[in-house]
Amino acid sequence: MRNILITVMMLIVVALLFTSIINDGSTGMRRNISNHGTQANTDITALRP
Repeated sequence: MRNILITVMMLIVVALLFTSIINDGSTGMRRNISNHGTQANTDITALRP
């Protein structure tokens, strides 16, 4: 019973960490990757041969 409780608590902690680091609205990693990708696309589009 104790092992199951510890496992469930660890899964909750991992889910909370994922939410706060990866999916955190305007400051999360997903948002940063999106911003950098958009900037890279803009820079590539602005290149002239």
